[in-house]
Amino acid sequence: MSAKTLTEKILSRASGKDISPGDVIEAKVDLVAFHDLTGYHVIEVMERANMIKVFDKSKLVIAFDHLAPPPDVRSAEIQGYIRKFVKSEGIPNFYDINYGILHEVMIEQYANPGQVILAADSHTTTSGAVGAFAQGMGASDIAAAVITGKTWLVVPQPFKVVLEGKPAKWITGKDVALKLLGDFKADYFNGMTLEIFVKDPLSFPMDYRATVSNMGIEMNADALMFIPDQETKRYIKEMRGYEPELVIPDNGAKYVDEYTIQLDEMEPLVAAPHSVDNVKVVNELEGTPVDQVYIGSCTNGRLSDFEIAAKIMKGKKVKSRCIAIPASYRMFKEALERGYIQTLVDAGCIVTYGTCGPCLGGHFGIAGTGENIVSTSSRNFKGRMGSNEAKVYLSGPAVAAISALEGKITDPRVI
Repeated sequence: MSAKTLTEKILSRASGKDISPGDVIEAKVDLVAFHDLTGYHVIEVMERANMIKVFDKSKLVIAFDHLAPPPDVRSAEIQGYIRKFVKSEGIPNFYDINYGILHEVMIEQYANPGQVILAADSHTTTSGAVGAFAQGMGASDIAAAVITGKTWLVVPQPFKVVLEGKPAKWITGKDVALKLLGDFKADYFNGMTLEIFVKDPLSFPMDYRATVSNMGIEMNADALMFIPDQETKRYIKEMRGYEPELVIPDNGAKYVDEYTIQLDEMEPLVAAPHSVDNVKVVNELEGTPVDQVYIGSCTNGRLSDFEIAAKIMKGKKVKSRCIAIPASYRMFKEALERGYIQTLVDAGCIVTYGTCGPCLGGHFGIAGTGENIVSTSSRNFKGRMGSNEAKVYLSGPAVAAISALEGKITDPRVI
């Protein structure tokens, strides 16, 4: 048997046979998930097929996040519909409006190295941070996976990315994601998985990895996985109390190509309107007026994001509207206990937790006509956060925080 990449190892186990890139396989699924916005359609497909059954109730995770708490009657009705399904089927892993964003729930509590994870949302790739093959699918495919515990896949071509050195000042996972998007563009990795090796594991923490994996779908990758290492062990032990078994590639595994990023040479990056791959160094955009800043989402709603924002905002006042949303109750509570939330509130930020809200133009801060938004979320397409006439600039937490204070896009290295 030839040396295998992480992609090949995971999918060989899941399919029960020796596989290679390009093969069409049937794979067993370790975890399936959906949220309020997509869950309605998943259950609807199951009802129309007259197949309301769950292959393994312990392996289905449901969380309300997109329109939570519900901002309108229809959203409330949809959530009520899904609650009835949860109750009638006895689903134990259900997270109502008071818990958090699905993808954050998955990495905090469920995802493990080597698993196959499917969910009815494109940012399912987030679970790749711990070394899982995680992929978003449509309602029909997820309904089939919920019923059978299986799916079909075309085995992708693995592409190797190496992160060397320690991140330069204010550099986080968002900058690495934007660098890949800027260097390769948004459609390059179609039909591929990215497998990311961190040379110095503890220099690139799980928070950063989750951001990069989250944006794997913006790169059009089938999955984006970090090779499990001591940071993976540390994170899961801290969050759940046990050490996971690591699944790693074999020595000599073959990749379609390889690319190295020198973390210590990076500069803060921003994706300018209206594309995720319209990437510029922050000082190219300095001085652009900012109406609203959003710090949060499943992309950048973790503890380190609020630590950075609080460090920059401490003792100061924002000039732009600033909305801050930790991705889960757990993240909110930890940020609260460490004083980060108090600092942001004192600076004039509006804070809540566990909702996607403004990221998809849902609620809690929709962009108005002609407004400029700096957001730590994942997408800046026209109309994504509200008005088609708004402009969204994607950045990491440092650029977002300093831009909120200055009322214009600012390079955090001035601090």
